[in-house]
Amino acid sequence: MSKRIKEILSWYKSENPGVLTNLYRLLNHGKLSGTGKLLILPVDQGFEHGPARSFAANPAAYDPLYLFQLAIDAGLNGYASLLGFLEAGAAEYAGRIPLILKANCHDILHPEKDPIGAQTASVSDALRLGCVAIGYTIYPGTVDRRYQYEQLRELIKEARAAGLVVVVWSYPRGGGLSKEGETALDVIAYAAQIAAQLGAHIIKTKLPTEHLELEDAKKVYEKYKIPRGTLTERVHHVVESAFDGRRIVIFSGGAKEDDETLYNDARAIRDGGGFGSIIGRNSFQRNHDQAVALLGNLIKIYKGQK
Repeated sequence: MSKRIKEILSWYKSENPGVLTNLYRLLNHGKLSGTGKLLILPVDQGFEHGPARSFAANPAAYDPLYLFQLAIDAGLNGYASLLGFLEAGAAEYAGRIPLILKANCHDILHPEKDPIGAQTASVSDALRLGCVAIGYTIYPGTVDRRYQYEQLRELIKEARAAGLVVVVWSYPRGGGLSKEGETALDVIAYAAQIAAQLGAHIIKTKLPTEHLELEDAKKVYEKYKIPRGTLTERVHHVVESAFDGRRIVIFSGGAKEDDETLYNDARAIRDGGGFGSIIGRNSFQRNHDQAVALLGNLIKIYKGQK
């Protein structure tokens, strides 16, 4: 065990050996093994955005087995997806890549200013499929956030008892936030804190912008001159907001971007103390070789080699 992994596991001493073992497996798989950094392939977009919007750019990605193979070929720490996709390949790829079962999801067939995900899988499903973790999305700021928090707490309790890691997607939404406010620094930092307080072992947020949304928070940021001019500074503040960096915070890749933008984002995450990326559309919407090359360069960045 590397010194860095030993340090990270020490932050989770309240957990049982099963949780610590699965967290160790995730941190020690793939080309970033032992570094304390994570690079994960998440694929829930077919449900969230629709199949054509998700996979038409690279039709090979309609095939669930292609996605397993992509995560393996790229040397990633893990692969996160919904029940159907994992069931399609978990037996064939058993033991070859740590799996994260996304336990809730929502569709866009009905417009939702305040989205609420439906639970689509369970802890028992995750155990049956050999997963190391479950994932769950919360939408801080929405009308039904209380229901999400309460459902998540019950899932976390069950997952911990079963020895599973919990990854929380914390995505602010809702009628009280402007579109710009959904990625505002104060809002993203708040979302990371909420996920940590609910018991997440790993927190996934979007990269924060310099914008400040909440008037009372804005006064504090300005009074104490909290640095926010660069992405590196903003990443640092979000990580700081997750128990002063004692919870793993990774950042989403978002909509498809050019390679250099993704590389610069990864450098900011690395230099700001972030723990890595969870890259979906920017991986599987490229063809296989382009995706593997892109992810390989991100791995080098997180290793400090690029």
